[in-house]
Amino acid sequence: MIVGIGGHGRVLMDMARLLTAYRLAAVVDDRFTAVELRGGLPYGPISELPNFIADEPDMHVVIGVGDNRTRRAIVERLALPEAAYAVLVHPAAVVAEDARLGLGTVVMPGAVIGPGAAIGTHAIINSGAVVEHDAVVGAYAHVSPNATMAGAAVAEEGAHIGSGAVLIPSVRVGSWSVLGAGGIAVRDVPDGVTAVGVPAKAIR
Repeated sequence: MIVGIGGHGRVLMDMARLLTAYRLAAVVDDRFTAVELRGGLPYGPISELPNFIADEPDMHVVIGVGDNRTRRAIVERLALPEAAYAVLVHPAAVVAEDARLGLGTVVMPGAVIGPGAAIGTHAIINSGAVVEHDAVVGAYAHVSPNATMAGAAVAEEGAHIGSGAVLIPSVRVGSWSVLGAGGIAVRDVPDGVTAVGVPAKAIR
């Protein structure tokens, strides 16, 4: 089941249809006020999620929302056991055998996750992103399309690494911070700031 039918949710719907480990069973989003069928697939408000799970006890959930804080808020609202969440990895992604992927995480086409890398729960590794060996991506973080985290770099909880941005080896982007698109972090970025440019500097 996918929670959220915005842009990211629709991408996950397309991706889910390519996977052999899962079958797309339902979609929930609060823009729906009642359950309706579309092409044989049930859609409904988030309040219907327990009913959908009751009908299919083996159902797993993934949050189809790109905004990190909203994704966390939905997870907290649902209060599901962690085991209820799926890990979605696109067939065109490359994930090292010993990389660790937290539940609720999605890995998009063309992404590369290297040996020893660790991805937290409900993170997004977007299309073409590279998370190199021993790098760490925290819970609810988002590594955007074509961003690169070099070896042992760290994106803390809720961090947003913008499209095409780069973290050089062992550099850290703090919790709930943003590294803007195309930015290059050559030194640590503190918690809760937005950093842009080459080299990246905090602007707020």
